[in-house]
Amino acid sequence: MTRISRRPGRAWIITPGLHADRFAGAQTSGAAVAVVDIEDSVALPDKQTARTASEAFFALPNPPCTLGIRMNSLTTIDGIKDLVALAAYTARPDLIVVPKVESPRDIELVAAALDAGGYTPDIWALIESPRAFDSLPAIMRAPRLGGVFFGSADYAASVHCGLGWDALHYARSALINAATAANIPAIDAPTWELDDPGILRRDAERAKELGFYGKGCVHPRHVPVINDIFTPTVEEISEARAIVAAADASGGTVTTVDGQMRGTPFFTAARAFLAEADGTS
Repeated sequence: MTRISRRPGRAWIITPGLHADRFAGAQTSGAAVAVVDIEDSVALPDKQTARTASEAFFALPNPPCTLGIRMNSLTTIDGIKDLVALAAYTARPDLIVVPKVESPRDIELVAAALDAGGYTPDIWALIESPRAFDSLPAIMRAPRLGGVFFGSADYAASVHCGLGWDALHYARSALINAATAANIPAIDAPTWELDDPGILRRDAERAKELGFYGKGCVHPRHVPVINDIFTPTVEEISEARAIVAAADASGGTVTTVDGQMRGTPFFTAARAFLAEADGTS
């Protein structure tokens, strides 16, 4: 299925649902998407407290960004309780992140529980298990799926591998391929090193090069770096314009640009890049 997906933005910040004092900081961090988390960052005894407290995250008359929630897995009692609570929220999330997705049925269940007159939240799948990767083509066909988010920590724990880029390169590549085939965006996992901006910048550059639409983070100071990396540079725009100009001048046949051979795939990529950079895609 080919779809035109809503693409809410490049930098995503995740903040714990138990810490209401951090809500405003996440919402005003400059991230395009702020997600309150009531799954992994909340211990079992505190789930109900976080579920109740998180409603305040959405009670803004004019939110500065897209506001979302990461609920609990639908294979748990807390996931079912989350759906009941979310359906009763007075102020509702723009976006739902569904963890541990391994079947399109997970997306369908969330849509069935929450879709209502005038309200159809964007539903994103957190892909974080080997079984999910085995089922990617089916998951991507879920009609209400808005995008996918890579869950690196859970995936690495499942396959007993490291969190380094090389160890997770296959998983990231497989996710990008499947998401692109379905015409939906993929967001890379956060960088877990909080105090080294060099590591974050390197990870963000690699994620962009691989084809991720954006990247998650867990601290506001990571947001400017992610925004910087994923914002097209003057040089990138200039290079794309040169390729398109060369394509037009050559009538679409193979040509050269700055000593490099360029043909149809490069022309297509440059036009798509400029369309997105100009905000027309």
